[in-house]
Amino acid sequence: MTVSGGAYLALLLLLMPFGVHRLRLLWLRWRRPARPAEGAWSGPLPVVTVQLPVYNEANVVERLIDAACSLDYPLDRLEIQVLDDSDDDTVRLAAARVADWRARGVDARHLRRRTRTGFKAGALAEGAEHARGELLLVLDADFVPARDLVRRLIPPFAGPEVGAVQASWGHLDETGWLRRAQATLLDAHFAIEHEARCRAGLFFNFNGSAGMWRRECVRSAGGWSAETLTEDVDLSYRAQLAGWRFVYLDDVRVPAELPSTLRAVEIQQERWTQGGIQSARKLLPAVFRAPIPAVVKAEACAHLLGHVVHPLTLLLGVSLAAAGWLGLFPTGLPGWVHGAALGLATVPFIAFYGTAGILRGRSGPDLARRVAEALVLGLGLGVPLTAAVARGLTGRLTAFARTPKDGDRSRVRYPVPSGRLSVVSRGILALALMGSVALLALRGVPGAAPFTALFAIAYLAATLESLRVAPAHPVPGE
Repeated sequence: MTVSGGAYLALLLLLMPFGVHRLRLLWLRWRRPARPAEGAWSGPLPVVTVQLPVYNEANVVERLIDAACSLDYPLDRLEIQVLDDSDDDTVRLAAARVADWRARGVDARHLRRRTRTGFKAGALAEGAEHARGELLLVLDADFVPARDLVRRLIPPFAGPEVGAVQASWGHLDETGWLRRAQATLLDAHFAIEHEARCRAGLFFNFNGSAGMWRRECVRSAGGWSAETLTEDVDLSYRAQLAGWRFVYLDDVRVPAELPSTLRAVEIQQERWTQGGIQSARKLLPAVFRAPIPAVVKAEACAHLLGHVVHPLTLLLGVSLAAAGWLGLFPTGLPGWVHGAALGLATVPFIAFYGTAGILRGRSGPDLARRVAEALVLGLGLGVPLTAAVARGLTGRLTAFARTPKDGDRSRVRYPVPSGRLSVVSRGILALALMGSVALLALRGVPGAAPFTALFAIAYLAATLESLRVAPAHPVPGE
């Protein structure tokens, strides 16, 4: 076997645990019975503070405030905090909306900080200092909760050991392949990952939005920290290591806006990836030392290190492209090895995303299309997310980049980093992979062509999507 053959097999072996882990989560989801319904809240209803952290969200801030202030809950026990770190027209829009709702009797407050220290984590921490609620509901700017959300999240807190309750995320708009692919990825995360971990008594994380915290849990776990870009994961693990229990409610769904452009998706995913690796660096030593079952430690490790899959798949794509062009592909490998490679790279994820789609009521051609789109998007993000993994591994602290949002009636097209290096790198790789497919077939290695084609399609689709120009939004006054 050639050196390239050994590297090829080594990468496949390194990727195998990620597919096996997906299958294990599926097994846990179906094998473990659903947890019994949590108890009902007894006594007077608790005071709830709804925290709305925003930063330059002129396109969606009014929609967010209106939805939060319309929640069906006694006004004397509901507080709305607009934690506004903005430096644009969002400030005026939020202030006017808050004043309007205060005039209607809602305890809405527009809180401003002098500096954006700690980004979202800093805003939530300062809001908690001024909150009067014993329960804290966090809603990001792109969410539009149903009126009954607070009442549906409260019952599990009847258990004094429950520190946080997470709802599932729904989707406001699933038009176009890019939004459908994101919806499928998120559905799998919630309907399978969260549900499986919750049923099995494993650690899982608050997702930054559409979840409610017991204020005492936040305080006793050390509070919000800006040491990572995923302050939600960080606090979640610290809280569970301190003995608090988390509850996930899959039947409670809070719709949110999905990013409309690939660059917006990249910004969001880069933040989640870099922050996830930062959280692994910070938290895994404490997880390994903690007096918790080995199975909980193992799953925490798999969860926190899951983003390592991105550089591995990118390296595999590069190796497939190079093999075809340079004639380095191991022709001595039997066809079943290539078939197994394609199976390992697709079957666990097809089962994972397909099951999530079924749980969300998908079927037939629509389900098949969504699974294929999710695979394409997942592979196509390899370049920028590999860079994010590298930043996370170095422990480098970077600014919290907000995810661009359009809203119902977009006012502003916010500037975003171009990501030009990712676009160019992805385009070159797409061309190289397409050429490699043909060359592999000509050189008598047709078994490797389907596997290489999967990567070629993913990088080509992502390249074309990144070149699509988003429609300009009118700026106030124009």
